[in-house]
Formats: sequence, structure tokens, C-alpha cells
Amino acid sequence: MLSPPGIAAVVLVSMAALAGCGKGVSPDIVVEASSLASGPEKDVLRVTGVVQALNAKSIRVPQISAQSSRVTLVHLIPNGRRVEKDDVLVEFDRTALLDEAVEVEAKIQDLGHQIEEKQAQIRNEAAKRTSQIREAEADLQKALLQLRKGPVLSEIDRLKNEERAESAKARVESLRKSDAARQLAETASVKVLELKRQRQQVTLERIRSNLDRLVIRAPQGGMIAHENTWRSGSMGPPQEGDQMWPGQPVLRIFDPSSMVVEASVNEPDLAALQPAARAALYLDAYPGADFQAELVSASPVATAGLDSPVRTFSARFRVLSSDPRLLPDLSAALELPRRREPVSTTATPRQAGAVP
Repeated sequence: MLSPPGIAAVVLVSMAALAGCGKGVSPDIVVEASSLASGPEKDVLRVTGVVQALNAKSIRVPQISAQSSRVTLVHLIPNGRRVEKDDVLVEFDRTALLDEAVEVEAKIQDLGHQIEEKQAQIRNEAAKRTSQIREAEADLQKALLQLRKGPVLSEIDRLKNEERAESAKARVESLRKSDAARQLAETASVKVLELKRQRQQVTLERIRSNLDRLVIRAPQGGMIAHENTWRSGSMGPPQEGDQMWPGQPVLRIFDPSSMVVEASVNEPDLAALQPAARAALYLDAYPGADFQAELVSASPVATAGLDSPVRTFSARFRVLSSDPRLLPDLSAALELPRRREPVSTTATPRQAGAVP
């Protein structure tokens, strides 16, 4: 069907032709539909999206090192509460880790006492070996003095003195060699105890790190929004006393002063998205509320669902006002005014002949 400007153009052309038939020969007639229209046609592009926070952090159940079991939620900040940075948001049960930390600290103290006792024992045994070596060296010196009397002694006494000197010399060498081996063994035994204590200290540091992880503080200021998780056979926000697995979402903290709308625009409507275009924002949860938004960015690449011919572009709109009703995950609708120029229609000029 023809639009009203097109119908008007056809009527004018017909009237001009009839008038030309009465006068004989008529001049060329050119009629443009655009000149007859009141102006460019206006319409509205409507897109849907979801409200999101520009600055948001997701808080999840921490992964405890050397432990993959569930943890018990003992404290959770109420939903919708405003918090400041470093405020306590979530706390999990730390009883088992505290007991383990006490046991490890006791082991560290016991190993410290063992090291002190071992070092005292080593010093005592080292003093005894030093005394034995000095005694053997004194016996060797006496034997060497007796050897100097060889020319005035009988052959039998001379042989006895040489035997005593060889025996004393061998004893001194044996004691020195034994002392060196004992020192290595004692150093190794102390090193083993020190390594055991260091291992327990590493364990204690890991436990303390886990204790810190089980108390989650706010990384930024903002508002709290609980996440939905699988609990008791259904989806719902977590509650104190729940057993939760590492990695499960607990809550989100977002800045309500900076909100955006993530929307999807159909491929034919992409041309209507002008830079910094203004849009009227409506929330499905609050039918009477309206806000203003501004286009921030649009993806240059279209995406489509599986086996779907419809391709869409993702666009982000910044909400220009702050309102407590603007919360994450709310469904929103955006209306952008666009101008579509009508196609100009030109009547083909005709040369009317005279009526006989």
C-alpha cells in the first residue's frame, strides 16, 4: 500500500494529466513526495538488557590450601547493607584450624627443646672426646721420650717402648678420626631436628594463612547483594550454618553510584546507535520509574545463538543518575529515538498529446 505522501503525489499527477488533456500540450511535470511530506519520519528503537554495576567484586568461598573439604558459614553480612573497605563480610568456621595451629605450635616448641638438649649433649660429648685425645697425645709424648733412652736400655725394653709409642700414635689417630666422624653425625642430627622445626613452621604459616582466608573483608566500599547458590535441593541465597564448597559464590559488593545496562541490539538496528546517543531507561520491576542513559560502547562483532539466524550486537549504556532502585540483575528496557528518512518518489515526466 502507498503511504499518504505517495497517494497525494499520484493524485496530483493525475490531475495535471487531465488538465493537460484539456489544453492540448502540457509542460513537463515533476512531483517529489518528499516535498509534500511534513518532514522526516520519526520512530523509536527499543532494546532490552540487564542492569549491572560498573564496579563490582564477587566474593566466593576461599580455597583452603592442603584441604579440599567443605567449610561452614558462621557469619554473613545482611543483604543490602552498605559497607566500607576492610569491613568483615563473611566468616567461616575456624575451629578445626585453630586446634591444628595449637598442636603445631606445641610441636615447634618441643622440637626447639630437643634441639637445645641435643646441642648440650653434643658439647658434653665433644668435651669428653677432646679430653681423651689430649690424654692419648700425652701418652704418645711419654712413649717418644722412652724411645730416646734406647741406647742405654736393653733390647727388650727398647722394643717395648717402640710398641708403646706405635700404640699411642695409633690411638691418637683413631680418636681424631672418630672425633671428626662424630662431629659430622652430631651436626647432621641437629640439622634434622632444625628441618623438622622449619617444616612445622611452614605448616603453621599455612594454617595462619588459611585462618585469614576464612575471614573475608570488603575489597572496596559499596552495597552488598547475596548470590543464589544450590542449597537444600533448590536455588537460594546462602545462610549461616550452610556447608559450602570452595569456589561457590557467596555475595557481590558493588558501587551503586556507577550503574550500566548491558543490552543486545539486533543487526538491522545497529545503524540507529549513534555515538553518545541518549536513551530513556525503564525498569520492569518499577513500571512508573524512568531514567536517562547514554551509549558508552558497542561491540563491533555480532554474535548469534546456536543454530539461530538472528545476530545481535552487545552495547553498554551508562545510567546518568543514581537511584536506590537501580540494582544489579534487574531487567531493563531502553528506548532510543531514531530518524529514518523516507525514500523520495519522483513522478516520471510525460509529454501529453493534444486531444483531437
